[in-house]
Amino acid sequence: MSGPVVPLALIMLRHEVRDPKLYGTLMGIVTAVNGGIAGVDALAGGYLAQHHGFHSVFWAMGVVALIATGLVLTLAPESDAGGAGDQRMDWVGVAFLVVSVGAMLIALNEAGKLAAASWLLVAVLVVVSIAAFVGFWRTEDRVTHPLVETRHLRQRSTWALLATTVLTMTGVFAVMNGLVPALAQDAKAGLGMTAETSAWWTLTPYAIAGLLMGPFAGRLASTAGYKTILRIGMIGTLIGVAALGLTAGSTSSWLLLLLSILVGLTYAGTVNIMLNGLGVVLSPRENPGFLPGLNAGAFNLGAGLSFAVLYAVSTALAPSDPSSAGGYTAGILMGAAVLLGALAMSFLIPKPVDAETTGAASATPADDEPTR
Repeated sequence: MSGPVVPLALIMLRHEVRDPKLYGTLMGIVTAVNGGIAGVDALAGGYLAQHHGFHSVFWAMGVVALIATGLVLTLAPESDAGGAGDQRMDWVGVAFLVVSVGAMLIALNEAGKLAAASWLLVAVLVVVSIAAFVGFWRTEDRVTHPLVETRHLRQRSTWALLATTVLTMTGVFAVMNGLVPALAQDAKAGLGMTAETSAWWTLTPYAIAGLLMGPFAGRLASTAGYKTILRIGMIGTLIGVAALGLTAGSTSSWLLLLLSILVGLTYAGTVNIMLNGLGVVLSPRENPGFLPGLNAGAFNLGAGLSFAVLYAVSTALAPSDPSSAGGYTAGILMGAAVLLGALAMSFLIPKPVDAETTGAASATPADDEPTR
């Protein structure tokens, strides 16, 4: 439910702000804030988990969501894409898509249990997911007002961006939100920190770096190009994650801090901004919510896949010696390998001409051609 909130905010922002440079800066701020309020969320989460249990974290999240809902209702100006009243909601297509994505996410979660997983259930869910997606595709070809026009799904601006987002999230999400904090808290293989202390050394600097970098990355995207900034960030993220994996056996908290800051600058403050922004600026004019909505789903799918795959690798390759960080190393390096695939896929994303000040002359005709 909350996944598309940031893309929706970016769509509203683009509706209000037409200047590419100003939009890029504000886009960077909005998206970077989503990555963590300068680490306050990580600190608060660590404190609540340590002193009041994990249930308190979810209750706090619920309260904040209620406050945010009230602020949207009272402060956010209403806007639409124009002509929205003439459109009917494609509830059949929505149902098929929800079943498809939901079944796949549950299958990934089950598969992450490895030896304890019910592989029959995983197989059934995968089949259901594929069948539901086929039903979704056929529905979109038949209804008068489709949720998603299949011709848009065939375009490179759609599938290349979605694939890049899934691969990027798979490669980095479980590393920074799971394996690295777990390593910091591991008393035998890691540094033996408390949940609150590990937040200070990993998640908080990661979030602060992303928050500070976001506005600059967004501003540069409008002049240097979204794709250029995306690839610079992805290379930096790849280097940071690989370094985290290769130094997992180190007992240096300062090294962990520096590498967390590096990934914060390159992923949270750059790549995350560009992927969210590209979802908005590459979406077709007649359906501005199409690609941001799918991209939000790609973020969620990649996050689920990340915990399933990276933790599976980490568990499968963990040595019998509990004082060895070999399992952490394997899982994090697997993330780096996936990020390499994401970097390669990013070269297929077309140039968003209208969102950059470099002008339409630099675009190539192939950028907007539907490709299969």
